[in-house]
Amino acid sequence: MGTCASKPPRRNPYLPRDFPEQLQTPENEDHRDDSSAAGKPSFFYTPSPIRFFLSKKKSPARRSSGNSTPSRILKGPFPPPSPAKHIMAVLTRRRPGTGTEGGQEAGAGLDKRFGLSKRFKDRYEVGEEVGRGHFGYTVSATCKSGDRTGQKVAVKVIPKAKMTTAIAVEDVRREVRILQALAGHDNLVQFYDAFEDDDKVYIVMELCEGGELLDRILARSGGKFTEDYSKNVLVQILNVVSFCHLQGVVHRDLKPENFLLKAKDDDSQLKAIDFGLSDFVKPAPEVLLRSYGTEADVWSVGVIAYILLCGSRPFWARTESGIFRSVLKTDPSFIEQPWPSLSTHAKDFVQCLLNKDPRHPWIRDHNGVEVPIDIRILRLLKAYTLSSPLRKAALRALSRTLTADDLFYLNKQFRHLAPEKSENVTLESIKTALTKHATNAMKESRITDYLTWLSALRLDFDEFCAAAVCVHQLESFDRWEQHARCAYEIFDKDGNRAIVIEELASELGLGPSVPLHAVLNDWIRHTDGKLSFLGFVKLLHGVSTRSHKRLR
Repeated sequence: MGTCASKPPRRNPYLPRDFPEQLQTPENEDHRDDSSAAGKPSFFYTPSPIRFFLSKKKSPARRSSGNSTPSRILKGPFPPPSPAKHIMAVLTRRRPGTGTEGGQEAGAGLDKRFGLSKRFKDRYEVGEEVGRGHFGYTVSATCKSGDRTGQKVAVKVIPKAKMTTAIAVEDVRREVRILQALAGHDNLVQFYDAFEDDDKVYIVMELCEGGELLDRILARSGGKFTEDYSKNVLVQILNVVSFCHLQGVVHRDLKPENFLLKAKDDDSQLKAIDFGLSDFVKPAPEVLLRSYGTEADVWSVGVIAYILLCGSRPFWARTESGIFRSVLKTDPSFIEQPWPSLSTHAKDFVQCLLNKDPRHPWIRDHNGVEVPIDIRILRLLKAYTLSSPLRKAALRALSRTLTADDLFYLNKQFRHLAPEKSENVTLESIKTALTKHATNAMKESRITDYLTWLSALRLDFDEFCAAAVCVHQLESFDRWEQHARCAYEIFDKDGNRAIVIEELASELGLGPSVPLHAVLNDWIRHTDGKLSFLGFVKLLHGVSTRSHKRLR
């Protein structure tokens, strides 16, 4: 739910001309969807497909357009993630029934007490409605007392009658908790307070009067922006997303509607809003293996970047299920206009984001904005610490093939985590670096639990690069074959050694149920018993029992 002014529904200029207008129906207002303007549809493919599962009725059938993304099969080995299965499972549990169950109203018996102050009407004078979503609405208000007396604010109002399941109630509790815990970033909407009464929950935030980023896109001729404007927007988005990830918060609903502009100026500051679907990402393995994590947020930013630069959706289909299939099985088009007229760096940047990698020279040092600490580095350091000596040797060989751009990014991360004038990253230096940026959200998400694995850590820059190199990201790019071949030559000369199949199985963590000779036979050279090129690549990945069937 945004906080910009309400506007009547308008037709999206990027739809086929024969596409029917979406009708607003009472049935469509029963579920949570914090789009900002009353009745305003957004026909862009949203980076988070959650909204498609919140409606009981299917969307009207869409006729294909000549501008739709062609159905090309992904060529790379690292396709974008589809959060569809995870989201469908969660929303099935959230979705209320037909309104009554066993003669009782939906939501009857739920504890909808939030422990918040009940003095909202004593503190604020409510003004006009400025936005509406399916789960609530936003009003302007004026503070009547306290430090902000006379200040105008935005108030997100969530009726408790809409909370018809225990999960819906927990969503609101978690949204308030996240907003209270997150603080200290210029591109986050500022949270002031939260209240409740018997019927509603009130979330008080700063008022952003510049409208949604989506409004700016739709107001543009052709829907696209210049590279400089797009770069300015995307740097702000990536920085606030990186900040949230460092605190252990994943947004899970990044889309143009969920970014507001502070003022109506062209260069107005951007603000991230709507944490209603956000969650704390705990460092437990079962959580990190979920399909919708920090990487999927980065992928969502890639979809926004594509829209900003070319004015159209990267994925499209006639139905919502077709959109999910499009995400999994097609490549976005970079052939049609305006892509040929854009810089190679801009195109590569979008492709990197869609492969969940935000590191790219296109946004390097833009307007003096520093590269933030990347939470993925902590995961990679932990994985490196737990790796065998043979795998560490393979990663060191791979790190020696990195490009200047890769090393630039890793050097920024190294300088964040290493003490000033020091040549080593240690456990204590990482703790100090995290403390500088810590909020209450970081404490609740237990991000610092990663550090329990790093007690003996002491890495100079060369070994830090080996630990922080992301194999899966490199594998998604065209230059991967060259990287891997060069790295194998280095490894074969400096780190390769004779190894038996059983030892290799232990290195890769393969269990006794795996047919070792059938799976690993080609991973060892028959001439000298050392790792083959295929074995080297699989060693870099650290294959598990769950993936061995796909590797045969």
